[in-house]
Amino acid sequence: MKTIGLIGGMSWESTATYYRYINEAVRDQAGGLASAELILNSLDFSKVVALQKADRWDDAGVLLGAAGAGLVRAGADCVLICTNTMHLVADQVARMSGVPLIDIIDETAAVLKADGRKRPLLLATRYTMEHGFYSDRMAAHGVSVQVPDAGDRAAVHEIIFSELCQGVVSDVSRKRLEGIVAVAAERGADSVILGCTEIQLLLAADSLALPGYDSTLIHADAAVRFALSGEAGGRPGAAPQMMDIQSAGAGLLRTR
Repeated sequence: MKTIGLIGGMSWESTATYYRYINEAVRDQAGGLASAELILNSLDFSKVVALQKADRWDDAGVLLGAAGAGLVRAGADCVLICTNTMHLVADQVARMSGVPLIDIIDETAAVLKADGRKRPLLLATRYTMEHGFYSDRMAAHGVSVQVPDAGDRAAVHEIIFSELCQGVVSDVSRKRLEGIVAVAAERGADSVILGCTEIQLLLAADSLALPGYDSTLIHADAAVRFALSGEAGGRPGAAPQMMDIQSAGAGLLRTR
């Protein structure tokens, strides 16, 4: 079995789902008392959010890349970023880690394509819905991502950060998101991506007005496939950069 490396804590609410689901899947597939060989680096989410709000994505890439490189030094054979939003810096993390990075966007696109879905609604953070990295990578797979209008994007973002990332699950917010999905169905969307790893805490992918795709579980499935067979898609790692990875992440939160 290969060792899975998880860059988690963004937020830890969804990282807990990764840990549980990966181990359940390994047990189911390998049998008996089998569990995953897994290493977790759980980051302080407040530091990551500070970099997001300051638009310091290069610094965030160094922070996560250092985390990935640390996982590899500890024995990880692959790396996963346990959040959709921070795949904005996935290329940098892959370069600094030096091992395959199992990409949540690629894996979700592959499942959508296999099911013939071409116009999914994306529910995610504002960064994921608006920065272009997600829709551009999906487009490379022939998938045209749809997003809610500006007011609904703001509402989804607020629900994620003010509620789900803090362990709050609200029926009012569930109904709000279900309403957004229903509107997208009327406008021609053919599916919905739960494109924030916390949204699956609120919505069940099989109980919506559109066929749902839970990116968290898709990503975790890909990790299990890699661990048990050595096969998964995603971004290849480069040779680790010749630098002091620990010092590279130091001082990122100092005010510039």
